Amino acid sequence: MMKKRLHSSVRPSVRPKLPPVSEEMKAWSAALEAEVADWPRVSARAMFGFKALYRGKRIFAVLPRTRGMGSANSLAFKLEDAGPRVLAQLQKDSRIQMTTMQARRWFVFDVSSGRDLKDALEWLARGYEAAG
Repeated sequence: MMKKRLHSSVRPSVRPKLPPVSEEMKAWSAALEAEVADWPRVSARAMFGFKALYRGKRIFAVLPRTRGMGSANSLAFKLEDAGPRVLAQLQKDSRIQMTTMQARRWFVFDVSSGRDLKDALEWLARGYEAAG
């Protein structure tokens, strides 16, 4: 006997995939958060499995707490007006993917080892400066 398929008028979600974050990434995320916590006017708030980082009232990055942004070992940072030189750097780095959330330029950085933390911190610093 064949089962009838129900057709739904509900459109599939366009929300990005948010996989569970690895234990290793939780530790890396905590280390990155500790580094940026001393920067002027930085605050952090829990948000949907992430830790949102703000400079004043402007968000500049999200670090994973329980969910990754695209992969289990990724974080995201925002660069509103990245110039051509910075965009070229972003495109050359295979660890970075560009995404658009709420019409803003966000970049997802995949961390595969502790060696990537220095570069991740540099991109977080660029996001921080752009939010100033």
